Amino acid sequence: MERAVTVRALVWFVRGRQIGKAEETHFGKVKAQRTRRHTVHKHFYGNARAKFPKKLIPEGKRSGFDTVVSVTVFEVTMGSSEMLKNGVAAAKETLQSLLDLDSQVAKAADLIEQCLRAGNKLLVCGNGGSAADASHFATEFVVRFMKDRPAYPAICLASDAGLLTAAGNDYGFDEIFARQVAAFGLPDDVLICLTTSGKSKNVERALQEAKARKLKTIAFLGRDGGSTIGMADVDLLVRSDTTARIQEAHQLLLHVLCEISETRLSGNNL
Repeated sequence: MERAVTVRALVWFVRGRQIGKAEETHFGKVKAQRTRRHTVHKHFYGNARAKFPKKLIPEGKRSGFDTVVSVTVFEVTMGSSEMLKNGVAAAKETLQSLLDLDSQVAKAADLIEQCLRAGNKLLVCGNGGSAADASHFATEFVVRFMKDRPAYPAICLASDAGLLTAAGNDYGFDEIFARQVAAFGLPDDVLICLTTSGKSKNVERALQEAKARKLKTIAFLGRDGGSTIGMADVDLLVRSDTTARIQEAHQLLLHVLCEISETRLSGNNL
């Protein structure tokens, strides 16, 4: 039977007095439990709402501070049916929220249509899973999405290993997309960036380079948009804290834009 289980309990103390607690609750069965104690930096003293630090100092290296964090971790087992049910429910909630992006999707579709009708091109970039989505999106335009029609110019900036490694080696990883925008981008082209965190420095640099070269820009974002929000002409922000759900929502939005573009441009020789 499914039941709620606290899988990670964080409690911190100052001189023996509890000043804060954070918990994560999941569904499943407890498999094992372990507790560890750590010290944290002095700036956590007295702040009951302080975020738990990412890097803990193992007990014994107290550096003169006596704030102690007790970490209890429960290992939880969950059946495949529960995982499927939870995944579908979370995906449904995230995808339903995309209806709030109606006006932004319309603006993004307009930018893409205007770009391709004018004989310009799309440049698409992202990291990791977002790089795969960028390649997928570019492929739908160059080849086809749902029906036969003229090929539309779209370049994935994450696909060429030689360019990526050369730019990364010579200029740094933050420049791998910006360098290609400088090489391929022309005024009124459209740069489409994907970042689930909104914190990818190479995506930010690509947007900066695009703005300097008078390209139009569309950003697919997640969580709170991070430092990238507001940098593009159009932001498509998926408000979720789970990377997988954000990526799934990005894929749906990309397919919707493909369908809109293909329908609008069908029959036009570009």
